[in-house]
Amino acid sequence: MSDPRCTTLPLAPASGTGGGGLQSLVESRSFNHTITAVIVINAITLGLETSESVMAVAGPFLNAIDRIALLIFTLELGLRLWVYRSRFFADGWSLFDLSIVAVSWLPAAGGFSVLRALRILRVLRLLSVVPQMRSVIGALFRALPGMGSIVAVLLLVFYVAAVMATKLFGAEFPQWFGSVGASMFSLFQVMTLESWAMGMARPIMETNPMAWAFFVPFVIVTSFTVLNLFIALIVNSMQMVHEQDHQEVVQAQEIAHDEREQLMDMVRELRLEVRQLSDAMQQHTGREAIERKR
Repeated sequence: MSDPRCTTLPLAPASGTGGGGLQSLVESRSFNHTITAVIVINAITLGLETSESVMAVAGPFLNAIDRIALLIFTLELGLRLWVYRSRFFADGWSLFDLSIVAVSWLPAAGGFSVLRALRILRVLRLLSVVPQMRSVIGALFRALPGMGSIVAVLLLVFYVAAVMATKLFGAEFPQWFGSVGASMFSLFQVMTLESWAMGMARPIMETNPMAWAFFVPFVIVTSFTVLNLFIALIVNSMQMVHEQDHQEVVQAQEIAHDEREQLMDMVRELRLEVRQLSDAMQQHTGREAIERKR
């Protein structure tokens, strides 16, 4: 999928398409609310289709709703493609929607029956329809470069700790620390705080009383420090996105204010010209009246 940040404003219609009315329809709030409602309803029906008892009672009805939803999504994309033409393919969110709907049209019979489960991907269209979700995705994409550095640091910590754990506990607890790979998986469990104390650390401490000196610093570094860096990075990225959106709104308001001021100046100049023209006409009419009296 292309970067969803590439287009955040409505696309302008392609020249010569005559799709002004269709563009107003596609970009209207009621149209977007309708598509959102269809996505939610389709998500509910797809979930109900996983129940054999529900399918036995209302299977044909649910399948009909699924087909109608797919037709509505296809019609929506067709309208957007007609309005925007080549600009449609320059928008990351439009390509995202197109790929999801295209997957839904793949054959779901024979060897492709597993693709039927991919219909649930239509629910992801909420990411492109709901502006708040688009902001979250934009923040995640903005945070990816910084996440790479944090992941590199985390992998380095994991590797060092895995080698140490293999050397320290591998001989007595090979099921957890018999190799570097096994140690990294076990340490991942420790990082997630999934029963690490009672299920792993305390059994090791029965034979190695000082094992806590390894596990406690590892938990502090990974769970309470590095993972919090991820959260801080995402929050900072979302704050930047919100500030950028606010700046765009402020710029749009400033442009609108400048345009209003220009329009008011033009109106004032037009009034002045009309007044001057009126005075000139009155003077001309007065001279003609004087000449007639003579």
